[in-house]
Amino acid sequence: MTTAEIEAAHLGEARKLNGQVTLVEYDPQWPQVFEREAERIRDRLGHVEHRIEHVGSTSVPGLPAKPVIDMLLIVPDSADETAYVPPLEGIGFQLVIQEPEWYEHRVLRRHGLAPSAESANLHVLSTGCPEVGRMLRFRDRLRTHSGDRELYARTKRSLSQQSWQYMQNYADAKTEVVEEILGRAGHEA
Repeated sequence: MTTAEIEAAHLGEARKLNGQVTLVEYDPQWPQVFEREAERIRDRLGHVEHRIEHVGSTSVPGLPAKPVIDMLLIVPDSADETAYVPPLEGIGFQLVIQEPEWYEHRVLRRHGLAPSAESANLHVLSTGCPEVGRMLRFRDRLRTHSGDRELYARTKRSLSQQSWQYMQNYADAKTEVVEEILGRAGHEA
């Protein structure tokens, strides 16, 4: 994403990193933190058909990660913010990113989860969105293939040593290796 695209997607000012990414070793408490947050979300969204998945590096045992729990909320229509944003604001989530041109993607963030996790990013996509399958395929591939998990860990560690203006720049820099791994995952599907 370009700087203009990053800034346009954020509600309010996009937080700059202007430095290196801090990775920590895998913490076995991360799945428990995810489950606790997922349960809080389920309690608030009982009126909305939904599914919640733990995604991102904190969902893969043995993988270093930023201490941020990435969660995926799948709802019938992610563009219908009124169905899920107000109930989630009541438990501390704040809508921070809107990307209507990219699968109607939304991100809500909550800070101060636990000593092992600074925050949670709740990605919201619609049922049937191709990105949902892609995210889950990538997670599952890393969970079950040590060679790809190690390749991804090396890539993350190397890239984390560079200086990035935005966290999104770091994420985008991983695209080539992510696509390589997804290519192998697709051949086995």
